[in-house]
Amino acid sequence: MTPERKRPTPERKRLTREESRQRTRGRLLDAAAELFTERGVNGTSVEQIAERAGYTRGAFYGNFEDKNALVAELLQHRTRRELDEVGALTQGAASFADALDKLRAWNRERARHLPAWLALRMELVLHALRNEELRPLLAERELLARDAHAAGLEQAFAARGVESPADPAFLALIVHALEDGLLIQRLLAPTGVPDDVVVDAFDLLLRSWTAPARHPAGPGEEDGQGPGSGRA
Repeated sequence: MTPERKRPTPERKRLTREESRQRTRGRLLDAAAELFTERGVNGTSVEQIAERAGYTRGAFYGNFEDKNALVAELLQHRTRRELDEVGALTQGAASFADALDKLRAWNRERARHLPAWLALRMELVLHALRNEELRPLLAERELLARDAHAAGLEQAFAARGVESPADPAFLALIVHALEDGLLIQRLLAPTGVPDDVVVDAFDLLLRSWTAPARHPAGPGEEDGQGPGSGRA
């Protein structure tokens, strides 16, 4: 009987210096996110971040100038990741209704980790507000999210063949601020607030913003002065 040959163990791919550096930075960012959620930014030291990631203090400073530099990158990293996830969902949707369904599923999944997700967001925002040099980065992060909302609104208006009732950037600001407020309410007073409440609110706003365009004023009626407008 011929003995069975042992299959060669595939060699593990050796990381390049840049790949190794990116892995180290990623682990440090993940460790920082966990600790900031648990203890807050001010309650977390560089040494604790390095230890949680499995590295030395020197490894931290080999990748980040200081804790503020890490906070800045974490803000950008979280924003980009969420925008990429949502963008992938909506781009692959067959229709607007399908996109809403996908967004509902995404929000329901996020709701499972909402306490940690929101705690980290609030910690990063508070830290940036307390450190003047970080405020422009926080503003940039918020603008990225609002730009994404504005682009989605413009696409929705175009798909319906209607004009935006106001500057899409202003409408996006409303949606973005409403999202933050609703998520806080969902966490603090969850009774009667569904996991996908943000999508419900967006859908309602969009229908209200497109309804006047779908029903233009009749002959002899000025905009906003049709039947039931309440104006004298």
